[in-house]
Amino acid sequence: MNEANGKNRDALHQDFIKVWGNPHGWRALTVVNHTAVGIRFMVTGGVFFLIGGLMAMLMRTQLALPQQKIIGPKLYDQLFTMHGTVMMFLFAVPILEGLALYLIPKMIGARDLLFPRLSAFGYFCYLFGSLILMSSLVLGIAPAGGWFMYTPLTNAVYSPGPNVDFWLLGITFVEISAVSAGVELVVSILRSRTSGMGLLHMPLFCWYILVMSLMIVFGFPPLILGSILLELERAAGMPFFDIARGGDPILWQHLFWLFGHPEVYIIFLPAAGIVSTLLPVFSRRPIFGYRWIVMAIIATGFISFGLWVHHMFAIGIPKLAQTFFSMASMLVAIPTSIQLFAWLATLWTGRPVYHVPMLWLVGFVVVFVTGGLTGVMLALVPFNWQVHDTHFVVAHLHYVLVGGMFFPLMAGLYYWLPHFSGRMPSDNLARWGFWLTFVGFNTTFLVMHWTGLLGMPRRVYTYQAGLGWDLPNGLSSIGGFIFAMGIAMILLDIVLHFRFGRPAGTNPWQADTLEWATDMPPQPYNFISQPVCSTRHPMWDEPDLQATIAEGRHGLSEITHGRRETWGSDPVTGSIREIIHLPGNSWLPFCSALALSVVCISLLTRSYGMAVIAVLVSLLLLLRWSWINGAHPDAAPDADVMSGYPPLHSRTFDGPGLWGMVVTLLSDGALYLSMLFSWLYLWTVAPQWQLPDTAPMSWLPFSISGLLLTGAAVWFNQIVMRLRKGVVYRLQFQLWCVSVLGLLHCFLLIWVWSDSALVSTKTAHDAVIAVLLMYQLFHSGLAVIMTALQALRVAYGYVGKAAPYELAVVAPWWLYTSVVFWISFAAIVLLPGAWGDF
Repeated sequence: MNEANGKNRDALHQDFIKVWGNPHGWRALTVVNHTAVGIRFMVTGGVFFLIGGLMAMLMRTQLALPQQKIIGPKLYDQLFTMHGTVMMFLFAVPILEGLALYLIPKMIGARDLLFPRLSAFGYFCYLFGSLILMSSLVLGIAPAGGWFMYTPLTNAVYSPGPNVDFWLLGITFVEISAVSAGVELVVSILRSRTSGMGLLHMPLFCWYILVMSLMIVFGFPPLILGSILLELERAAGMPFFDIARGGDPILWQHLFWLFGHPEVYIIFLPAAGIVSTLLPVFSRRPIFGYRWIVMAIIATGFISFGLWVHHMFAIGIPKLAQTFFSMASMLVAIPTSIQLFAWLATLWTGRPVYHVPMLWLVGFVVVFVTGGLTGVMLALVPFNWQVHDTHFVVAHLHYVLVGGMFFPLMAGLYYWLPHFSGRMPSDNLARWGFWLTFVGFNTTFLVMHWTGLLGMPRRVYTYQAGLGWDLPNGLSSIGGFIFAMGIAMILLDIVLHFRFGRPAGTNPWQADTLEWATDMPPQPYNFISQPVCSTRHPMWDEPDLQATIAEGRHGLSEITHGRRETWGSDPVTGSIREIIHLPGNSWLPFCSALALSVVCISLLTRSYGMAVIAVLVSLLLLLRWSWINGAHPDAAPDADVMSGYPPLHSRTFDGPGLWGMVVTLLSDGALYLSMLFSWLYLWTVAPQWQLPDTAPMSWLPFSISGLLLTGAAVWFNQIVMRLRKGVVYRLQFQLWCVSVLGLLHCFLLIWVWSDSALVSTKTAHDAVIAVLLMYQLFHSGLAVIMTALQALRVAYGYVGKAAPYELAVVAPWWLYTSVVFWISFAAIVLLPGAWGDF
């Protein structure tokens, strides 16, 4: 009987590999499978961690003794700028996103993420953006204004040349990658859980990643906007941060820290998710206070967006604002403490087993609690004033980020190492690596608190002898080298592990979550059959689950149709609603990201003609991407499903694309709200804000343009509503009419702009209005293109009564675009008029 089951399993596996298999050689660039993409993110992030660490060691060598000349001031400024940038943007977020991309489908019992091409595209954006940024260091023209890029230090006057442009364009490219992964993870967690996995049955790691991803969706757009505005100021002379022309450099700080402080918790939450995943396994009991932890995760996500001025106490903000943000900064310690006490209760009431991952978890608790205590100290405004811009802040930052992220990451690495290699980690080398890292880290940064209290400022490349800074700096540098030795030991251990590690058996840690029900290393399809999972501990409740899944005893084990399929489930209950068919391997993500990288390089070299060509190529590639979708023969040649199964998602109105569109528009809305914030901030705070004597644009044609847009949006939504009722009347003709109406709106809006008195290089007032108009034209034009594309797809039979999915996806874009128009109209026409400014 077992032999027969083995033969059936092998045959089924071969059938699945024909559909899900990954190519090799150059065609490996076409792979979109989440396992491969997640590993690429993690490996690339690890390489950047080593590069950033090398920069840190060069700086510590320079500061080991007073008045050294190993590194000059110019190179030192570039090193500390690039070190912070690499660690925050190229290492911390990407490696955690990579871990999430790798694990989430396995943990929720899915075969892949719902937008696999988007994941692959995000990776290549990350890779190319990082290479663009790092090339500046190789060329000797790296940015030197700090990883926070404060203006006016980074404007064209004080930072001429392309140095800052490398940062702005490279980081914006990387941010696109992060937002793509955020959208991917939100929708996949909510809509592709296996049958029966309700929200409160999800592993805690999924909750952490869900909140982290939503924070990325809302938190990264302010920095993207700030980068765009600063690049427009540098390249086109639009004065958003120039006081003399009505701007304000403090606006950059607001936009940066609107991203920057949520970023700390974006990094912390996945690491805390690793802790909450590993502690029950090694404590041999379920996590204590599951629901309390879920509430604490959500509360952390909300509160973290109210802390950004925590970094701006020394710039002269009003005392009422100082009080509010000081209280908020202390308030965030409450949900963090709830999680800490739940972890301690799990250890206290369990039967802990201290394998290597547990060493890193204990180290995390010690280091992170220390960082949390200094964080509360910095939340007190008078103390913050005293230690601002000293080494005390540097020490706190590293205790929070390294303790709160790196130590759990190492615990997770050793825990999931059998998943990547099929082998168990060693014990001796791993312990040496931990202790060297732990001792080296604390020697480096615990002493740095002392250096900061003695008054040593950060970002200085040398110092005079006799100030009391010699000994602590020497100790910190020694600790840094011990830390580096620990990292080297860990790398040696991992390399040897893949060659000499002991083979791992089934579920080697006796874990409770579904990722251990896959093969090790996992197959591209994860699960041959997808089980019903109505418990938080499926591997504890059904120890033979891995075998029954591999034998095809559960749902969706058919592959003869040739489609890549996974369940589509209800976002709350986890009940099955449809079968989601996923796209296969494609060159489109790689080529699209490559074309966008050419756009960035062209902007860096001021080759605007080449930039326009690259934009057009990118647009064509993305349109081709959207064409091979839905009911297209290459995506789903037929709609046949087995009796008793739900329909394919492309034959419904509520597939993952609709959810992806809504989440994307939430991120888009965060970008737009950041623009409105900038408009209102400059209007009310900028010391030299300049208003024209009369309205800069004629309100009547402007409003007519909006009416045309609103008419197109209403018409499109009426088409979708009738289609939901099964009414299809001249569908293609109506879509062409909507496209024409939207096109008329665009032409009229362009005429209104060209006929206006706006001079975007003269005042910040005109520059902000110009950006709002560009934003509107981009969205209106894209709505027209998408609608025209749908009209063509109707002609090809890819969209219609039997396949209505795509029209429902486009409808929210029209609605959003029209709402944004009228908000902008109110902000730049009605509000100034009502205020009496013109």
